[in-house]
Amino acid sequence: MPPRGAIIGLTGGIASGKSLAAEYFAALGIPVIDTDQISRELVEPGQACSSAIRAHFGADVFQPDGRLDRQALRWRILADPADRSALEAIMHPAIRERARDRAERAAQDAPYVIVVVPLLAEPAVWPAYRDWLDGVITVTAPPDSRRERLLVRPGIDEEQADRLIALQTDDRARLAISDFRLDNVSDRAALRQAVAELDRRLRQTPRAR
Repeated sequence: MPPRGAIIGLTGGIASGKSLAAEYFAALGIPVIDTDQISRELVEPGQACSSAIRAHFGADVFQPDGRLDRQALRWRILADPADRSALEAIMHPAIRERARDRAERAAQDAPYVIVVVPLLAEPAVWPAYRDWLDGVITVTAPPDSRRERLLVRPGIDEEQADRLIALQTDDRARLAISDFRLDNVSDRAALRQAVAELDRRLRQTPRAR
């Protein structure tokens, strides 16, 4: 089998700048597989995950047109850890399967591929990814900056922002599984430059088999 490009996980806390970093990698011609986008695909009406969510959570977390009501579901999983676990059991295997398939196909024609996995460092998530990722990048940002960014997102108030941050593992756990670090502590130009520098390093890495 000919060598393929490396498959690199990209993670970071909520509102740390993962999506922005991913945009910069994409602008450099690198394929980006976004598991958040995959999760949105999987809950479209008629998809298996949508049906499983309806069966567990009921119609209250869906809009009249059959689409998922993300805010209603967010409140449910913030209020009840058992509901959060149930949602993860529905979504995570399907997301992982689709992400791996897309990443492996993209890696045949790219120097490397980025797979964005926000919860990668969570104890229940990491074991299912570590065997097929060739490396991990963590994006870090100060907690106050992350909170400010969350508060400008539609439908998120101060209580939700604090609980969303508290639910996730911290940067120490993320960095413990990481090979590379991007610090999003300044402006966009600084992050773009950091991504460009890391891109040069990753392009020099021998292709995986």
